[in-house]
Formats: sequence, structure tokens, C-alpha cells
Amino acid sequence: MKICDLTQFYSPRSGGVKRYVHEKIRFIRSHSPDDEHVLIVPGKRSEISAGSMSRVYRIASPLVSPSTQYRALLNLRAVDEIIDSERPDIIESADPYQLGWKAAAIARRREIPAVAYYHSDFAEAYLRPTAERLGTRAATALTNVAQAYVRELYSRFELTIAPTHQLADRLHNWGIREVRVVGLGVDTDIFKPAPESAARTRAMHSISPEAKLLIYVGRLAREKNTGTLFAAFQLLMMRRPGDFHLLIVGDGQQRDHLQTLQASTPSVTWLPYCSDAAELAVLYRAADLFVHPGTQETFGLVALESQACGTPVVGILGSAMDGIILHDQTAWATENSPEALADAVERATAFDLLGTGTAAAEAVTQRFAWRLVFDRLFCIYREVCGSYKRRRL
Repeated sequence: MKICDLTQFYSPRSGGVKRYVHEKIRFIRSHSPDDEHVLIVPGKRSEISAGSMSRVYRIASPLVSPSTQYRALLNLRAVDEIIDSERPDIIESADPYQLGWKAAAIARRREIPAVAYYHSDFAEAYLRPTAERLGTRAATALTNVAQAYVRELYSRFELTIAPTHQLADRLHNWGIREVRVVGLGVDTDIFKPAPESAARTRAMHSISPEAKLLIYVGRLAREKNTGTLFAAFQLLMMRRPGDFHLLIVGDGQQRDHLQTLQASTPSVTWLPYCSDAAELAVLYRAADLFVHPGTQETFGLVALESQACGTPVVGILGSAMDGIILHDQTAWATENSPEALADAVERATAFDLLGTGTAAAEAVTQRFAWRLVFDRLFCIYREVCGSYKRRRL
């Protein structure tokens, strides 16, 4: 079986979607040698890189975000030509914009089954804040338009894959009939506890061994609610000066907010990006607590990776991320405010973080190893291909 992935959410600094497709390639190389993989993504220039059982096509695309290095893949004719040349057995789209529509159209014209992965609930993350500023009537209208758009696009695929049951239920309610749940996973050979490295990592970044080290990994963006995280840390500094240190790994539109916070205290360390999984695991392990302020998460891969490394997570209750937290959440904030998040951090750090993290790491290995994820996903691929062929006999 030859699988073709298409996505615009891919750059030198991108996170979850990129990790997902690269782990899929690694799974094929290690565990599924009869399969092949093709990846189509935007790039600085058009080029092909080929490896064992995989090919990556980069299509020259304009830059839309200097901080994240995301690009808009506009040359859809090139996508058509690549798929015509490769003739995959199944296409998977991870894009809710023009590339998603193109994937569905190509699949129909070439008679190739296509599925979509609804990685990000863009209707909730990007449209709701705008809608709420417009008032109740306008918000309702804009939400209805967004739901109709999602329904129209994703109904063109054989089925849609969602990372959580919560998001799958939402898609069902919007009128998308065929939805399957396949969560993301973790490379448990890399993301695993190793507490003896924490002191060395802290010393490397001039972080006091006495401070409770809080870590956040991800984009610095409004939809990630990082402004609330920065404000919560300011409150912690006022309440308990010197007791906490914040390590931020990531970049984005709210970089200026972070730099302002960093200028006000030596208790903030910023690493704009970490592309190496092993290095990222070292950073997770050095922290006492992962603080995730997101309220619109569709999964929360970084929270899962942190737990795999033995570092518990605290955040704001009510997002799909709740479903992947494998330890008690009684410390979590019940409302989205800096005060509530700061209170949650203080409550969480009073618990047995080492014992909590160790138990969570064991649970991640049993439930979220990438091999388990892709075993299920590839069964779905084969089911879709088989059903598609039978309908055309």
C-alpha cells in the first residue's frame, strides 16, 4: 500500500502534524516494509528528497509566518502532477483549506480513496474569538457558516479521522457521518523518565536547582492562550519571588509578550525552537511541571510527551486535552484566567510530582506508543481501500 500525506502545517519549526507524518514514515520503515509513503508539503523551493520507502515532495510556496516558518501551498497543479505520477493507493489530507479541497478533488477524479485527519479544530480556534467580539447574533451566524464549511469539505472524504472522542462527537453533530478516532502517540524510546539528567540540564540553562521549574512547549499564539500563561507567571513572581522558573520552548506571534516578561525577571528562559526529539525530552525531564494554558486543544501532543518523560501537567479544564491526562486533575484551573492558572500551579506543585509523573509515564507507554497508534490507523487505511474497491466492482 502506498500512502500519500498532504499538509500545509509543515515547516522547519512546526510541531504536532510534522511529528505525526515523520513518525508514520518511521513506522513504515521499522514495522510495515510492504508499504510506501509519499509526503507533499510546502517549502522554500521545489525539491524531492527520497529515502527508504518514502519520498518527500516540497513545493515552492510563499512564506506566511516568519516566526513559525509556515508557508501557503498555492501551486495546486504541482500537487496534481505529483499524485498523477505516484498513483498512491490512499490519500490523507491534514489541511482544512485549499489543499484539503484539492486533495478531495484529485481523489475523486483519479478514483483514489481519500481520508482527512482533523488535527486542529480551526473553526473553534480561529473563528470563535472573532465571533464573540461581534455579538451574539453575529457569533451564531459565523459559527453556522464555519460548521457548514467543515461539513461540506469533510463530507467529500471517505472518512474523517479525529484525535479524540470529544472532537469526533462534535464533527458528528455538524453532520459528518463517517468519523473514526485515532489519537496521536509518543516515541516512548525517546520520551521516557531519566531524572538523573535534570540537574545537568538546569545548570546548562542557569536555572536554580531550588526553584520549581515550569515548562511550556508550543507556539506563542492567541489560540494557544499563552498570554494567560505569561500573566499567570507574573502573579506567581509577585506571590512567591524566586520560587518558580519558567522555561518556554517555542515561538510565534506573542513573542513580544514573552520578551517583555523575560525583561522583567531573570526567572524566565526562552528557547525559540527545539527540533531534536531527544533534546526536547531532556527539557521535559528537567522540569517539575508542564503548564499548558490551552483551552481549545484537539489533542495536546506536548502534554502527552511531557507525561511520558515523567513530568506531570497542569492546565485549564474543559478542552479535549483532558482525555489524555493520565493523572489526577484536581489541581487544574476551572476557569480561563491568570489568577486561576496561577492558583492551579501552586496547588499542583504541593503534590508528589515525582510519583505522579512516574505513574503517568507508565500509562503513556501502555496506551499511546506510536506503534499502537499506527497499527490502528493502517487497519483503517486497508478497510477504506477495500470498501472503495468493492463499491467499484
